[in-house]
Amino acid sequence: MEDEVRLMKGNEAVAHAAIRYGVDGYFGYPITPQSEILETLEELMPWETTGMVVLQAESEVAAINMVYGGAATGKACMTSSSSPGVSLKQEGISYIAAGELPALIINCMRGGPGLGTIQPSQADYFQATKGGGHGDYHLIVLAPASVQEMADFVALGFDLAFKYRNPVMMLADGVVGQMMEKVVLPPQRPRRTDEEIACQCPWAVTGRSGMRKPNVMTTLELDPVAMEKNNLRLQDTYRRIAQNEVRFEEHDTEDCDYLIVAFGSVARICQKAMEDARAEGLKVGILRPITLWPFPYDEVKRLSKKVKSILVVELNAGQMIEDVRLSLEDRVPVHHFGRMGGIVMDPSEVLGALKNIIEK
Repeated sequence: MEDEVRLMKGNEAVAHAAIRYGVDGYFGYPITPQSEILETLEELMPWETTGMVVLQAESEVAAINMVYGGAATGKACMTSSSSPGVSLKQEGISYIAAGELPALIINCMRGGPGLGTIQPSQADYFQATKGGGHGDYHLIVLAPASVQEMADFVALGFDLAFKYRNPVMMLADGVVGQMMEKVVLPPQRPRRTDEEIACQCPWAVTGRSGMRKPNVMTTLELDPVAMEKNNLRLQDTYRRIAQNEVRFEEHDTEDCDYLIVAFGSVARICQKAMEDARAEGLKVGILRPITLWPFPYDEVKRLSKKVKSILVVELNAGQMIEDVRLSLEDRVPVHHFGRMGGIVMDPSEVLGALKNIIEK
């Protein structure tokens, strides 16, 4: 398969991109608004073409532990869910992070707390970026804003996961997962052979005897001195990620007096609000973090030196705003505008919130 242009949902794009990347295994469980990922994989039946395993597990807990086992063998394994389902996966995610294993986890967020609603939300920002499970660990967190990025971030996510031996989360929302857009799908990659995995992942548990010393995969360490060394090694990995993998996108920030910071689908809504504001003579720019962790602290700090105030727009009660404030050291006023419960704001609401800030 070569590059192919298709019209599809964001969730469907993830499924197609996973097959074309050469993913070894998908283990998931249906929950709205991400169920099309599993449904599309089952419809495409990649086990007949690439040999990819697609399994609907008996629960979210089972699914993430299947990813844990597959990743331990050096295989490219992934799962997907939506907010309550991802909460159930948190213990397994912590285990995968502690085991220094590559894996891709997709959260197509819905409104909460609790079972909440099947409508879109961005209220899992804290869970994704601050470590939803136990212990000192970080996920690399990618926030797609388009169907194209839903497809592209599958390959990027796995590449980063294997580069740093660290799980990656694609933190989407119900808008991006459900909307349809044109997407360019990448050409088919062959799945890696067992020999290639053994060469590229010398740490992997392969079951081979006589070729090398056995690899042991465990996250349990009862010696506190050794456990601290494990943690220090992880922290060193996180420092390298923070130094090298910060990603963001800017729009009209060269001359802006006011800065909007938003991620995912909300950044696109804010782009229309920015265009309307500029039509009225207000110099507004947008910063869209693409990696929510590591967060673009330095870029927010740089832009804060030239603006009068910052508006953080999110589909939640105010979560990313904390990272924006950490970037600023109280240099300029920071305000928040958000909707909750599955309600998606429109550009006029964002513009109205911005005008209220300017008037005050």
